[in-house]
Amino acid sequence: MGEQQANNPLHGVSLEQMVNSLVEHYGWDELGNRIKIRCFISDPSVKSSLKFLRKTSWARKKVENLYLAMETSIWKISK
Repeated sequence: MGEQQANNPLHGVSLEQMVNSLVEHYGWDELGNRIKIRCFISDPSVKSSLKFLRKTSWARKKVENLYLAMETSIWKISK
């Protein structure tokens, strides 16, 4: 199990951390443009987003993918 987690780039990153990082990097408007879900577009908040994302696996996967893409691009820039 430990070896499996070592290859998981999201290991140790909570969904709340991902949402907060994405909002800090993109802002709610751009996040809503990139992932078209109501909790990012209409009266967005971290709390409502987490509630929806915890119940909706396809939306959570989109958030995880965007977070990984953002982290990869930040890492490349800072290198």
